Amino acid sequence: MPLETPARIVKQLARRGYNAEREAVTLLADEPDSDAALERALETLPDDALKLTTDHVRESIETEGRDGDGSEIPDGDRSTRDGHRPVDENPPTSTGDDDGSPADAGSGSPPETKGSGEGVAAATPTATAAADGAAEPISRNTDPSKRSITVENDMTGQSTGTGEYGDFVKVFRDRYEKLSKQLRGRVNHRPTDALESMGGGSDAAIVGMVSDVRSTASGHWLVELEDTNGTFPCLIMKDRKWADQVQELLFDEVIAVEGTLADDAGILFVDSMHFPDVPRTFKPSTADRHVQAALISDVHVGSQEFMEDAWHRFADWLHTEEAARIEYLLIAGDMVEGVGVYPDQDEELDVVDIFDQYRAFSEYLKEVPGDIEIRMIPGNHDAVRLAEPQPAFDEELRDIMTAHDAQVHSNPAMVTVEGVTILMYHGVSLDEVIAELPDDKASYDEPHKAMYQLLKKRHVAPQYGGHTRLAPEDRDYLVIEDVPDVFHTGHVHKLGWGKYHNVLALNSGCWQSQTDFQKSVNIDPDSGYAPILDLDTLDMTVRKFS
Repeated sequence: MPLETPARIVKQLARRGYNAEREAVTLLADEPDSDAALERALETLPDDALKLTTDHVRESIETEGRDGDGSEIPDGDRSTRDGHRPVDENPPTSTGDDDGSPADAGSGSPPETKGSGEGVAAATPTATAAADGAAEPISRNTDPSKRSITVENDMTGQSTGTGEYGDFVKVFRDRYEKLSKQLRGRVNHRPTDALESMGGGSDAAIVGMVSDVRSTASGHWLVELEDTNGTFPCLIMKDRKWADQVQELLFDEVIAVEGTLADDAGILFVDSMHFPDVPRTFKPSTADRHVQAALISDVHVGSQEFMEDAWHRFADWLHTEEAARIEYLLIAGDMVEGVGVYPDQDEELDVVDIFDQYRAFSEYLKEVPGDIEIRMIPGNHDAVRLAEPQPAFDEELRDIMTAHDAQVHSNPAMVTVEGVTILMYHGVSLDEVIAELPDDKASYDEPHKAMYQLLKKRHVAPQYGGHTRLAPEDRDYLVIEDVPDVFHTGHVHKLGWGKYHNVLALNSGCWQSQTDFQKSVNIDPDSGYAPILDLDTLDMTVRKFS
């Protein structure tokens, strides 16, 4: 029995608000025209029934092929009546192997793949329940009472910024205060104005925000740091073993330096440099039971390149035994393609109205098992302001996306799922980090390494005035105050993951094949992947559906 047939039946029943006995689903799937059999069973189901029973299906099958007066129905009229999508009963199987070798044709489960991650071992393949290797649809007997999910740092409805100068001063002061607390325990910090009154040759330390970085004629580095009292120049000699870390600096990030004041106390010769960073002793939290979450991003419904078939395979697989432990779906932005996001985008749209895009996305969400908890944040293609932090959707869009009562939070947001803290950030600043830093520190081919830099700086978008738009609020929502157990981003359409000081950093790829615009900027996306996270161990498996 092909995997798609019973999974599709379960999905259609859930969409119409019915449960079903497992044997009933099997009987329908075994019919030559399973869609017509399902329609006949539902048409004859009592109005007050909530479950499709095996006995009722048997009874409807016995009369199938005849209309109300007992006459034969022509074969050509036995088509589906609800307008659902046609499904290829024998779809091609993609392995995700680098050499492109075909998968075992008998396997109905999506394969696992390693991607570009480092420090995270791919889990061993999960055996399917069916003896012939095809994963069967199941009744998901989950217990919602065991679930626990909380959200922090959601600024939706809290926006106070007006764009005035005072708002910017307030948000940068808040950033400095929060990050300087992470550093003051490591150095004996003195305010910049106090350094000028110290004697030449004194040992000194500064915690400051990077306001300028430039090289001298001799190849040394001059870094200007700013605190709430003023600025102070710091000289980093090129022969220092750690001097290459200067190339990792971004404007407006907060660091600490230690060193010796010049004879006139007008400059600090730096002996060491410190970032807020994740403590090397950090130990992540885990769930108390074996439960999983699917982490995806960049669905881009409305684009001509949206991978509809891959999404259907993913949604169908969620109804199988292998996916029975998945109780959460976390989407890191760009649910739809949007309108007017880049030049000539209208030529690549399949759905040209933004509200229709969200209506279509909501329909695709309905294919996901109804007992899966869905949490989402917006991205730069979504219908919210571009400046970060981005609030969640307004009421009009929320009313459109009613499937599963999916909850939308701001970008970024800290989502704690059964004790595991997941920092969800769409990832627009990754473009800037990759552009500014050396290739070995940040690249599109290994997006998780760019994420390491954000963890090191304890800020998801440290540089102001570049490509990443930042909105001044009453506080800086982009600071990573508490270390997350998992850092989940999207945006760059590349798959990569690894561990940084025991924090799992994941960029989850996308569900959109290469667009003409992406070709013009040399972006080759990793499409149709679904990373699956074991919340009790933080081990991860990546499934490929394209």
